Amino acid sequence: MDLWQTLTATDKHIVMYGMGNGADKILAVCEQYGIEVEDFFASDGFVRGQMFHGKRVISFSDVLEKYGADNTIVLVSFASSLPDVMDAIARVAATCETYIPDVPVKGDTLFCEAYEAEHRGELDAACALLADERSREVFRGVVEFRRTGRLDVLKATEDDRATVMRELLHLDDYRTAIDVGAYDGDTARELTELCPQIETVIALEPDRRNFRKLCAYAEQEARVKPVNAAAWSEKTTLVFDDSGNRNAGVDLGGTARRTVEVAAVALDDLVAKGERVDYIKYDVEGSEKQALEGSARIIREQKPDLLISLYHRTEDVHELILQVHELCPDYRLYVRRYPYVPAWDLNLYASVK
Repeated sequence: MDLWQTLTATDKHIVMYGMGNGADKILAVCEQYGIEVEDFFASDGFVRGQMFHGKRVISFSDVLEKYGADNTIVLVSFASSLPDVMDAIARVAATCETYIPDVPVKGDTLFCEAYEAEHRGELDAACALLADERSREVFRGVVEFRRTGRLDVLKATEDDRATVMRELLHLDDYRTAIDVGAYDGDTARELTELCPQIETVIALEPDRRNFRKLCAYAEQEARVKPVNAAAWSEKTTLVFDDSGNRNAGVDLGGTARRTVEVAAVALDDLVAKGERVDYIKYDVEGSEKQALEGSARIIREQKPDLLISLYHRTEDVHELILQVHELCPDYRLYVRRYPYVPAWDLNLYASVK
């Protein structure tokens, strides 16, 4: 039974913790299943008489007084990696039956029992390609979490970022790296700190606001070379979400309220044939498939270490693993996830060394 079937069958009162875009997405799925969300609540410091979907936002203590802890199901509707926020979620979960619905960051394909059954073959094939037991544990745990929304299952998939980077990547060997989806320079900064010997970080960022911040950082760090473009399968112009949201990306579905045209490049065209590339990070808000397609020559020729986000689209968790293996069967593939609610910051690491 998946989470949506559980919610359909319950006679408890269903309330939602949080507001915003994530809540809108979850509510849309609830409506499809005929699931009623009776109230919305926020942490005590954020309850200021707001209205959301026609209901006044209340506090968690109001929820307990109104429905009782034993008669309430809480759906967490926001994303966070902040320790204090995650602690707050844990406190709610210790009081009431609590779930974290998994809805895709990009696209509208929902992971549910039917999706899992339909794609069982691809899921099993992707899991079988993974190089160690911890990768398989994380993979299977994320699949179970997506089906059930259980916090304890999600927690069991967490690893320490610094430890993973050191264990799975060859940081001491890097001289040239490509940061695809560089945001404001945060991951380029991490890379230069972890790899003091690195000579060049080519940093691609299509969002105009983020690119300004990236350029400001590059003025202080000469090794970082900003490129105002999206990584794609070919050189072209794309329609991009211009909302300024950190999760903004290429508007493939035509759903963004504000858009702007951005340049897109294939890394194979950006980097000369034979030019050294030691590491590529792909975090491009659901366009990882196309960015990998545009890197096929570099990957086959140079076999750099890869870090690829697996969580933006529902299908990424298996399709991107299969895609990387097809591009270069020599890679050893690992899956790790860092603390985040929901199952974000899920990454594929690939290395031949």
